[in-house]
Amino acid sequence: MKKVLKNVSFVILLLKMCFIFGQETTNQKRIVIDVGHGGKDTGAIGINKIQEKDIVMDIAIAILKLNKELKKPLDIYLTRYKDTLISLSDRTKLAKILKADLFVSLHCNHSDNPNARGVEVYASKKQAKYSKESVFVGYQIEKTLCKAIGYDSRGVKFANFQVLRETISDCPSVLLELGFLSNKDEGHYLSSSSHIKRLAYLIFRTLNQ
Repeated sequence: MKKVLKNVSFVILLLKMCFIFGQETTNQKRIVIDVGHGGKDTGAIGINKIQEKDIVMDIAIAILKLNKELKKPLDIYLTRYKDTLISLSDRTKLAKILKADLFVSLHCNHSDNPNARGVEVYASKKQAKYSKESVFVGYQIEKTLCKAIGYDSRGVKFANFQVLRETISDCPSVLLELGFLSNKDEGHYLSSSSHIKRLAYLIFRTLNQ
């Protein structure tokens, strides 16, 4: 019973946050953007001490701002709106409750090899109703980023990540690794607010196609 109440409270809290950010329910495409990590889970830490959780939060907020500028904005929700730790299961439950048309999880990469670089996109290894569409969406996003920014392409790959595994039967879902924080060039690129806005614009433009 306590677990049920916790889940209900989580959804109510997020929907209230959506209202605070001025989002309204529309007939437009409904997208859940999963903002990776948060709270005590910093995610990857870059060579310049930037944290993955902060970078993906900045990108997500920039996407929301771009969406507000549209005459007919998309119906976009985030899995977190501030520096809080949300469980993976709660992230996927939100997408299901909202009946999302697309689930996009934002992350940055890290490697012990300082020369590792580029963008890679993951789709679920699990074969389900939206597998092909997920690969197509992932390919479109990666192609857009690589062409516009000059990122190396690491391709669309398959993995058993929980957020993908638990959403692939309900909607297309992809996980984006937006460059390596362990790479000097990409770490510095992701430290720039103007570059964050550029990434947000390119991702948003692809989602709005």
